[in-house]
Amino acid sequence: MNRIVEKKTVLVTGATRGIGEAIALDLGRAGARVVVHYNKNKDRAEKLVSRIGNDSIAIGANLTNQEETKNLFSQAVAITGRVDVLINNAGIALFSSIAASDEDWLDSFHQTIQVNLIHTAYLCKLAINHFSSHGGGIIINIGSRSAFRGETRDYLGYSASKGGLMSLTKSIAKEFGKEGVTAFYLAPGFTRTDMAQDFFDKYGEEPILTSLALKTITEPSDIAPMVTFLASGQAAHATGTTIDLNAGSYMH
Repeated sequence: MNRIVEKKTVLVTGATRGIGEAIALDLGRAGARVVVHYNKNKDRAEKLVSRIGNDSIAIGANLTNQEETKNLFSQAVAITGRVDVLINNAGIALFSSIAASDEDWLDSFHQTIQVNLIHTAYLCKLAINHFSSHGGGIIINIGSRSAFRGETRDYLGYSASKGGLMSLTKSIAKEFGKEGVTAFYLAPGFTRTDMAQDFFDKYGEEPILTSLALKTITEPSDIAPMVTFLASGQAAHATGTTIDLNAGSYMH
């Protein structure tokens, strides 16, 4: 594989499974030193670091906690010297029925916004300040097609969080480009991950397949190469772009 991110240090949040794991492995094959963020599964993170190589490291942090979120970025810089690319992949999708009590519904909504938007935005802030004083850098936010086509009634918070993240990404690209900061938003649809498994278990794959332009459901490995390419810096003039990686599902 072309080592297009060799000598770059890339921080990937939520990197121990699904899309994040595929991204981390693909970056490693392309030469990057990867900072693998994990929440609780330290053992899995350390095994992933061994697979990646390139002096990669694992750092744990609860992204609902401001201090731990800040420490994640500061530790990454302290250990590696600098971070060149931030990939915000960590996210949650909490089922929250509109028929639930107000307290339960608001609790799910707040948790989703906190993880998917507020602390992701905080990491972007930390990265922008770092990049602006270190010759620039790249932010890649893993969003969702739901930012554009909406979501089901039980996942309103998820859709709202991903819509906010899309707007945040465009604002970063618009305002900090002259400081060397570029930003991109990726919009996957249904992807074969643990997060989507509950849906598959309940409804099967057919409802998803009929909504796609392709014959197969998107895999994490279908998303990772695009992230690696964006991390290479070769797409700087596409800053602010949304890239759809959802098997053409907008067309159905």
